[in-house]
Amino acid sequence: MDGSRLRPRFPYRPVLPRGRASPSRRSVSKPSDTAFDIPAYRRALGGFATGVCVVTAHTGEGPLGITINSFTSVSLNPPLVLWCLDRASDRHKAFASADRFAVHMLPAEDREMSDRFAWGVCRLSSDEFDSSSAEPPRLKNALTRLECVATERIVMGDHLTIVGAVQRFETAPGAALVYYRGRYGVAPEPEA
Repeated sequence: MDGSRLRPRFPYRPVLPRGRASPSRRSVSKPSDTAFDIPAYRRALGGFATGVCVVTAHTGEGPLGITINSFTSVSLNPPLVLWCLDRASDRHKAFASADRFAVHMLPAEDREMSDRFAWGVCRLSSDEFDSSSAEPPRLKNALTRLECVATERIVMGDHLTIVGAVQRFETAPGAALVYYRGRYGVAPEPEA
């Protein structure tokens, strides 16, 4: 196959507003630089708005929850998702060894729940979830719930990536809780 077909061709050069540097000419920090600014990098990543999820699992420490925003779908067939767990988290061991977990995409009104599982009490009380012994704890209020079986655990830098095969799911309409530039926001339900 001719490699020239794979290269994009532009009939013109892009015109940039005067007084603004080209994105390729802005100051760039690289991880190999001794001056790589981790806090600035974290702020840069905050420029990607994400949904807010709580992952729950039955663990050796009891039923636990943890707030995450590093979640994505991987495959429709087979249905796979992944989420990332900070290896320095006090809940790392419990979630890293859980064979089953549930991902709950939070509605806009559940900011307190997000905060609680991010920084507060992470153990679930029996009145907060529904579950049989084999299922992961199911929070009672979620826009979408995915019940998963862990299929892979991959250490990547300072995080553990957990891949799950979705066994069943539920979803409902409503506005979603989102996180952007270090703050909560709301993504409204799209109009039909």
